[in-house]
Amino acid sequence: MPTQHKHTGQSVGVNAPAGELLRALIPIASHLVGAQIEAMSMRLSTAFLALSETSQDSREANLSFHAGQLLKKNAYAFYYLVAADIEKALRADIDQLLSPQRVAQPEKKLMMEPDLSLVSYEEMDKKLALSRASRSIELDNAEQYTALNMRIAHLMQKEALSIAQNPFRPELLLTTLHQAWCQFDPETGTHELVLSLLRPDILFDLEPILAELNQALVTKGVLPDLQESYRIRRQRQKKLEEHNELGAASTTEEKLRHYFSQGGAQHAAQTAVGHHGLTGGGPAGAAMSGSSLQQLSDFQKSLQFRQLMSEAKDVLRLSQMREQAPEMFATGVEKQTLDLLSQVFDNVFRNQAIPAQVKELISVLQIPVLKAAMIDKEFFFNEHHPARRLIDLLSRYSPAVNPQQAQQDPLFQTMQRNVQRVSDEFDQEVALFEEVVNDLEAFIAKEEQASVQALQAPIQTALRKEKIKQASMTATQTVAVRVGTGEVVAFVETFLENRWTKVLTLAYSVKEEKPQAVEDAIRTMDDLIWSVKPKITLQDRQELLNRLPAILARLNKWLSLIKWEDADRVRFFAELAECHASIVRAPLELSPDKQLEIAVEAAQHAAERRLEIRAEAEKKAQQQAEQQAAADDDPAMQLVESLERGVWLELQKPDAEPVKVRLAWVSPMRSLFIFTSSQKEQSFSIPVKQLQQAFRDQKARLLELDKVVDRALIEALGSLHPDDVTPSAGPDVAVNDTDRQVSVPLS
Repeated sequence: MPTQHKHTGQSVGVNAPAGELLRALIPIASHLVGAQIEAMSMRLSTAFLALSETSQDSREANLSFHAGQLLKKNAYAFYYLVAADIEKALRADIDQLLSPQRVAQPEKKLMMEPDLSLVSYEEMDKKLALSRASRSIELDNAEQYTALNMRIAHLMQKEALSIAQNPFRPELLLTTLHQAWCQFDPETGTHELVLSLLRPDILFDLEPILAELNQALVTKGVLPDLQESYRIRRQRQKKLEEHNELGAASTTEEKLRHYFSQGGAQHAAQTAVGHHGLTGGGPAGAAMSGSSLQQLSDFQKSLQFRQLMSEAKDVLRLSQMREQAPEMFATGVEKQTLDLLSQVFDNVFRNQAIPAQVKELISVLQIPVLKAAMIDKEFFFNEHHPARRLIDLLSRYSPAVNPQQAQQDPLFQTMQRNVQRVSDEFDQEVALFEEVVNDLEAFIAKEEQASVQALQAPIQTALRKEKIKQASMTATQTVAVRVGTGEVVAFVETFLENRWTKVLTLAYSVKEEKPQAVEDAIRTMDDLIWSVKPKITLQDRQELLNRLPAILARLNKWLSLIKWEDADRVRFFAELAECHASIVRAPLELSPDKQLEIAVEAAQHAAERRLEIRAEAEKKAQQQAEQQAAADDDPAMQLVESLERGVWLELQKPDAEPVKVRLAWVSPMRSLFIFTSSQKEQSFSIPVKQLQQAFRDQKARLLELDKVVDRALIEALGSLHPDDVTPSAGPDVAVNDTDRQVSVPLS
């Protein structure tokens, strides 16, 4: 059997180019990281489950519980995602480090903090979370990193190397791990949660990995005499300033600022600037809106309001109230708030996917939400504002309400109770919205947990199928590595591709229950390949005779497990026996010329076979590229790829009315989608190709129910006159916020 060494990879010498030496470190790091992935996955799963028990947020608790269960039951799939991605990331980063463009960059530029001015707040939070975790790991492994930085700098013929340039830095490993998690769990809610769990006590132990990398370079003669007294200046990244300017705001935010600054200028040039440069949130804003709030309260209790309610055909809209009571807020920011919010609600009411019963509930919220928006202009700027979240929640889950039995539906009853509470109790405490949102989210989380429990049978079936599919892909790749050398005997090559891939698929699929299965199956394959190679010396032939019974026994054991019992098996072993016999009986005394002739002939045959295999691989790669290009041009495939749990679709079934269904679960490899309807006991699954075809045939339609306020706000701003929302050139006023500084152009 070929000996295996943990320092796999190509052999390099002390005088080898820097690229060859650095690339030789990749298999070392990949092997050592891979050895820790399984234990790290268990710790991460335990941390998720612990978070679900301690979290005070019901949604967070639900997400954490399901993430922990998903990882616990599918550690196999996560292992291969992480292992493959880390090796790929290391290779790409080393290639970039060695490129002339990267080397030519000034050291200062490479050591700078990432530019956060043009990224979303979610992306910024992710970068900061990963940066904090990275710094902690860097400090814990400072000695090893400083030594490794020095040795890589020596290889690169540079005076120094910063941690930001080191391909084995924690930030690269953590970013790759987070990206692997995002691929593994399609539930986007956990993508942010997992960031808080990327802690040193859960993650990889980098100390032995870095020590091994340092030792590998020392073995090759790279700074072997590095003394402890030769201390490295640790390159520390600059601390983020809490009030750094984060760059220009989004287009929508800029339009909103200008829109409200127009109203503020009309009201009073000296109006104090509050949060985001808008009125409200401070004493001046409160005084400014007090009379308007009273007007609203009086109007809501008036006979005129009750008459409008009774005369409304479907729901009474804020825009209708504005038309019937033009004296309300004739000028200023209050008028602009009323006008803009009226258009937002009109847009929500035009959404045909929201049932009439839920639209009636949303209509009840119009005046309370208007009050909240007047009190706190964050309503327009912050998509997580509790008043916005309440409207979004009602809209997003509205199709789950059974229109025929709405009054008996527990979800609708919960919605109705919370809306009524806002209508009865809201005065000026925006926290009330937070309370009702939490209550509604807690009920929804409980419903979803029950739904997932009811779906366990089809979910487990789908997971088993995907586990086997992933195992088959890995098995095919494992065999391809051996066959790709061109040195495997033809009939054994055919056997490995047609039969042993099934053996390896079985071994990989039971890896969690029987960890030694994969090792045994691979060792048996390698022994088989070794056994059919020429044996020139008597010692080699004696070793073959000694090991052959055990090799054949293991072969037969595995082939019986995959139930290969037909005549082909008998023919294979007959051919194998003939091959072994010819090896043992071949003449021993060969002249040097004859040995050279045999070696050249074998090398030539292997080279020809490698060319054939390479041509086949290139042809397959070309086909895959064409398929990918077709997929990139296929809107249906792109749409299905973007679907996330919780979205609603309208499906047209044969000879039936369209039905609204919610995506309840997506398999990790996105090969199967499980849906539920408003009849919660009904669920069904659709394979990915069938779902793609449904969109192509227009038998499936995505319902726009997520972030309805955000979309309505964008549409409302788009309908305004350009002069009302487009900032003009003029002096800027710096506006302080608790976390940032922005510039608000004054008209």
